[in-house]
Amino acid sequence: MLPNKEGQQVPDVTFKTRKDDQWVDVSTADLFSGKTVVVFSLPGAYTPTCSSTHLPRFNELANTFKANGVDDVVCISVNDAFVMNEWGKAQEAENLTLIPDGNGKFSEGMGMLVDKSSLGFGKRSWRYSMLVKDGVVQKMFIEPERDGDPFEVSDADTMLQYVAPNVKAPLPVTIFTKAGCPFCARAKAMLNDAGLHYEEVLLSHGVTSRTLQAVAGAGTAPQVFVGGEKIGGSEALEAWLVKSGKRQAAVAA
Repeated sequence: MLPNKEGQQVPDVTFKTRKDDQWVDVSTADLFSGKTVVVFSLPGAYTPTCSSTHLPRFNELANTFKANGVDDVVCISVNDAFVMNEWGKAQEAENLTLIPDGNGKFSEGMGMLVDKSSLGFGKRSWRYSMLVKDGVVQKMFIEPERDGDPFEVSDADTMLQYVAPNVKAPLPVTIFTKAGCPFCARAKAMLNDAGLHYEEVLLSHGVTSRTLQAVAGAGTAPQVFVGGEKIGGSEALEAWLVKSGKRQAAVAA
């Protein structure tokens, strides 16, 4: 049975990371000492669930965690520093700290190193998340031990519910834009001012105005969607932000 380490100190490990093309040693003390940190660990960079759901949602909610007493959100995987850095770039995971547990020492110390040789992975981390305060594990969400890659309890929303039970997770925001469009720039500025994390879909040869017409019922950019609901262009977005209390109404001269 995989051990629950609640109430225990995290392992004393030095991670070999890369920054500005240089090797940089990062210790567990660097990551956790005097801090409140959310950690999620997963089987591998670029793998399906890790790339499509686990990491992206933690990236989306990182600022919400940080607004509710968390100093950092850390992803740990048994991969080398080069792989973790490139994965972070591909995922645009600018809100997270990605840590390579290349030799699996941290995962082993947590009791979470498992054998995935049947998949050609060798030793990897079991999927879990935890809240760590000043180096001591306060809470762990460990996926159930069964075949495959269960993903039921280590997700970002479950952790947010534990950290801040009265906080509602922000709805996902997507904005369709066109290069050089001033209205698109204004809409993005309003979203940034409101502190809303968004995914930008740039109209191109792959995603055209015809695509936008099919999706949004309008071929002009920008088009904003929040939680699957169409908001519309920049003026509609401004009205929605005012109504939502995320922006003050303009005062007529």
